[in-house]
Amino acid sequence: MDTIANKYISRLKNAYYKAKGKDIWDHFENIKHGATSKDLDQIKDIFPEVPEVPEALLHLLQFVDGTYWRTYGDDDITLFFFGSDMAEYPYYLLSSAQIIENKNVAASYYSDYIERAYEGVPIDEKITNKSKNLKWLHFSDCMNNGGTSQLFIDFSPSEKGTKGQIVRFLHDPDEFKVIADSFETYLQMLMDKEMDFINEDNL
Repeated sequence: MDTIANKYISRLKNAYYKAKGKDIWDHFENIKHGATSKDLDQIKDIFPEVPEVPEALLHLLQFVDGTYWRTYGDDDITLFFFGSDMAEYPYYLLSSAQIIENKNVAASYYSDYIERAYEGVPIDEKITNKSKNLKWLHFSDCMNNGGTSQLFIDFSPSEKGTKGQIVRFLHDPDEFKVIADSFETYLQMLMDKEMDFINEDNL
């Protein structure tokens, strides 16, 4: 497994244990399974003309094929797997099927924002202003079914951005912000913040 993905999983498990969520994590580990090679190949094909999907994301999906209203055996789980620059919002990992199904979410819902059609909506200058070529891979929704915040891997940045940067969308007030230059940097950021999105209050 990818080194940073393996390290991330270990740190996430420790965070659950520290927050008195040992039973939650152990049950999750006992029932979960990873995405298939076919599933991962379909994710790679969403934007075939862009650089490869980050290996760290693929390895996380090999560990668990989603934690967002995901059925494993006879159990439906919702397990917090990610955070962002906002500690108050833990996020889920979408399954391979959800990532594939949501491949056009950004283009469908956020084109007007990308084109800067609305005044007063902060949009990071690292984000393109051309919606026609928008290529965002939706991999995570926040704790309230994604209604407040979503996370994307951005393969179509502006000239000031970096391919593969992580975009965080926040709703009410609306905002689009680049929170990391790569998926690996994003995972390291969460580890550096000691997985502060996992605590006794939200488990």
